[in-house]
Amino acid sequence: MKHMFAKAAAAGSVLALALTGCGGGSPSATGESSGSTGSSGSGGSGEGSLTKLTVGVIPIAPSAAVQLGINEGIFKEHGLDISLDTAQGGAAMLPAVSTGDLDVGVGNPLSVILANAQGLNMDIVTGYTNSKSEGDDITGVIADADDNIDSWADLEGKTVAVNTLNGQGDLTIMEAVAQDGGDPQAVNFVEFAFSDMPGQLEAGNIDAAWFPEPFLTQLANKQGMELVGYNYQDTIPGLSTMVTFSSQKFAEGNPEVMKQYRAAMTEVLEFAEQNPDRVREVMTEFLNMPEKTASNLRLEKFDAEVKRDKLQALVGLMQKYGVVEGEIKLDGIINAD
Repeated sequence: MKHMFAKAAAAGSVLALALTGCGGGSPSATGESSGSTGSSGSGGSGEGSLTKLTVGVIPIAPSAAVQLGINEGIFKEHGLDISLDTAQGGAAMLPAVSTGDLDVGVGNPLSVILANAQGLNMDIVTGYTNSKSEGDDITGVIADADDNIDSWADLEGKTVAVNTLNGQGDLTIMEAVAQDGGDPQAVNFVEFAFSDMPGQLEAGNIDAAWFPEPFLTQLANKQGMELVGYNYQDTIPGLSTMVTFSSQKFAEGNPEVMKQYRAAMTEVLEFAEQNPDRVREVMTEFLNMPEKTASNLRLEKFDAEVKRDKLQALVGLMQKYGVVEGEIKLDGIINAD
């Protein structure tokens, strides 16, 4: 089984390089119009007077939809000149959005909700991506078949790797274990980078791991590996995986700009959802991802609508498992009208 994991680890290393290839700066082909005379929050629109917005993205597959929108000129049609900047996670973007170094960020909703609970005023301004409500989902838990982990309840007493503790991964896994009759508090969660998890499985340091694409498909198809289940689908089907957010100060201070942005993002995400092959084409350049990897990638569902019911269910898990305390009012966080 060692050679099998060596291949999986190598694939993970390739993706890790792809995902960090854009780090520390903007990807190529970021702006739409070098002759734009607008400035961030200026509200300018029309030919030759575009409003400049800097959007923070994580260098992962779904972020390619924003680059596709730039390439297609959709943002420009809505009076916006978009530049991209990258961060390694949604949480890392929050301070930059708060200080105005970034106008908008694209990241997971849990981080935005948690930031508000901690006094950092952020607005969710559009939806972005959602998991699959049925069929093959885009994240799941993989275990070594020799460990006899056949159900969520079997994770009780096991060590499970996630990329971030107290995130959407371990919260939904805990809930899946609970719904299956197991003790979620008896699952030992450890934190590893996705690219390191196959090697940790090989060494026997972990019993199972939570994977996104393309790791999920690669490992689920490996002999000796077993898919335990889709934790999002089995707890909050169609869970919002990413949203776009801004500081409340920027969003409330620039209502016309945000109106342009929401209209543009709605069109961009509709185009991405209807043209998955175009998204995959952009990924090969945007992330330096091999064409074969991109072509086999399961894509999340792109949708600019904010899924309030899914976010409320996520808040419920955050409260249930002690990530936040007290009441969380989504009406004070969602600014999507």
